[in-house]
Amino acid sequence: MTTTLHLRPGRDDAARRRHPWVFSRALAASPPVAAEEVDVRSASGALLGRGFASPRSSIAARLWRFDDGPLDAPFAGGLVAAAAFAPRSATAALGDGNSFSARPAELAFYNTHTGERLSLVYREGGNYITEAMSEIDRLLRDHRTGEVTRIDPALLDQLHRLGTLLDAKQPFHVISGYRSPATNAKLAAGSGGVAKRSLHMLGQAIDIRLPGRPLQDVRRAALTMQAGGVGYYASSDFVHLDSGRVRAW
Repeated sequence: MTTTLHLRPGRDDAARRRHPWVFSRALAASPPVAAEEVDVRSASGALLGRGFASPRSSIAARLWRFDDGPLDAPFAGGLVAAAAFAPRSATAALGDGNSFSARPAELAFYNTHTGERLSLVYREGGNYITEAMSEIDRLLRDHRTGEVTRIDPALLDQLHRLGTLLDAKQPFHVISGYRSPATNAKLAAGSGGVAKRSLHMLGQAIDIRLPGRPLQDVRRAALTMQAGGVGYYASSDFVHLDSGRVRAW
């Protein structure tokens, strides 16, 4: 039997962007008390996703698909895909939300333009650490102008999940994080490959590579997450990730 969880009005944006976590504070009623299959719906009743409840966690449910199909297929496909990259970490990346969220989430970066390095825990359970988030914002600043913006936590969670899938031993090398509107306009004017309305300007996109992992593996692992956008730029040696709608190019 499937339990239905309704979200409060105005709290469905993350699920519509296919973010896999549903926080307790977004629910219209009390969260489930048992680990069970759930359908997550908007305040108006529209189906947003299906997954499993995570009792005793601030993450009330972890979504595994975003349509009305059965859960067994994506679970099997995801585990097989994850195992192809990092068999030892597949369970940690694709297990139930409760066990996943119980561990401190850590990220490591190397800014290829400034030479700065950063390794830190940015989230404990469902709580983002303010000081750590500020440090990440600064490292991912527009290196051309020095401007800083707030980086989307959903993007950081995508990176964390990607690193787990790939069993990352090295920091993510950052080619591009935040871009100011002025920087983006200048780059777009000189290249047809830069979007005029790039999510980089909103702190919702990052271009990365991962030492020790072929770029194709990084792309394939990112695609298995079915979260946000994934762009593959082999000639420039980076993969683009963003927390927008699910798409690939």
